[in-house]
Amino acid sequence: LNAAPGRAPRQRVRFLPAPAPGGGGAVELVAARVPVLADHPLVRGPRFKKLKIGAGHRLDVKASGVFVLGVGHGNKLLTDLYNCHLTKVYIVGGLFGKATDDFSDTGNLVEKTTFDHITREKLERILAVIQGTNQKALLMYSNIDMKTQEAYELAVKGLIRPMGKCPPIITAVRCLQFALPEFQLEIHCLHETQQYLRKMVHEIGLELKSSAVCTQVRRTRDGVFTVDDALPRTQWNLQGIQEAIRNCQLKVETELERTLG
Repeated sequence: LNAAPGRAPRQRVRFLPAPAPGGGGAVELVAARVPVLADHPLVRGPRFKKLKIGAGHRLDVKASGVFVLGVGHGNKLLTDLYNCHLTKVYIVGGLFGKATDDFSDTGNLVEKTTFDHITREKLERILAVIQGTNQKALLMYSNIDMKTQEAYELAVKGLIRPMGKCPPIITAVRCLQFALPEFQLEIHCLHETQQYLRKMVHEIGLELKSSAVCTQVRRTRDGVFTVDDALPRTQWNLQGIQEAIRNCQLKVETELERTLG
């Protein structure tokens, strides 16, 4: 859009002196349209189209992955998707043996610990406890009587989720890779922040009588959007954005109809 030709500067009416008819050196004022100099590109710089851009669930500077934006009227759909409280999926990397002040591997080192006693079975046992505790919280904040037909129908559709404000909830977590001192988790969650996930890695290290830092936080899914829908930086242009909107339109409409009716 911004590569298209810009509109001409605005015009205004001014009364300018001009020779009067009949000569003789007489001067009269004549109405004329002249450019507004304050609107001239040489004065105000290049003109850009005004587009309202809205940000979805944010990513901090140390995280990567799917980041959803709303363009123009898409900002209302972005708000509607927020109200669906959809699950997000992260790939989180961890490193046993040290702790830092911000729970990431780039923070200031606080302590070093041993980790040879940790096994994959012990890690998965801790993950099962975390998931079980969060499942109870999910049911509590969903405000649904689990003995009703409504609860059964929502469970079948996968729609049991908190529909209001609540603390971060881990709906599922599993270990993808384990090779001491490194490990990698897949975490499904709601209402989280990336710093919350880093702190979770730190607490897993403490539960295993060691310490751990987070080496990677990458969002692979945000609701209906996946990495396959995301545009790499080389495709941040009008054609790429228009195609991405067309490709995702049906998925967004289907999810809004399914969740919000």
